[in-house]
Amino acid sequence: MSETSETMLYVSKIKDGTVIDHITGGHALDVVKILGITGKENRIITIAMNVPSKRFKVKDIVKIEGRELNPKEVHKIALLAPHATINIIRNYKVVEKQRVKLPSVIEGIVKCANPACISNSNEPVQPKFYVKSEEPLILKCHYCGYMMDKNDVLKQF
Repeated sequence: MSETSETMLYVSKIKDGTVIDHITGGHALDVVKILGITGKENRIITIAMNVPSKRFKVKDIVKIEGRELNPKEVHKIALLAPHATINIIRNYKVVEKQRVKLPSVIEGIVKCANPACISNSNEPVQPKFYVKSEEPLILKCHYCGYMMDKNDVLKQF
């Protein structure tokens, strides 16, 4: 093998589905987890971790054959990987490309980590958070003011 071919990354193309690129290095398994992917879905899932990147030193990549993400799933990814890009693939071609964008207000995606919060009671209240920081992730609960970080979010999935 030549030196060039030894340093190249070989990952097969997918016909239809989603490629999540530029995931923060080491977080691909977290992204797979928050999307509810268990490996039992009978579809091809490709995970590449700690791949060299010009932009971020290292990145992770997740390819999901036969599935396109909905907006709520994209917001979940933005919680853990604020620089990720979502590529929708149809017939082996990228037909749509978008960068994830964490909204300034997050509703109904995660619950407050404060057990005493009204959003964790039987009251008909939907959890609501304000994004105080993307990196590191800091969310402030609308109701009780509790500050949550990435670890609090990860525990919920």
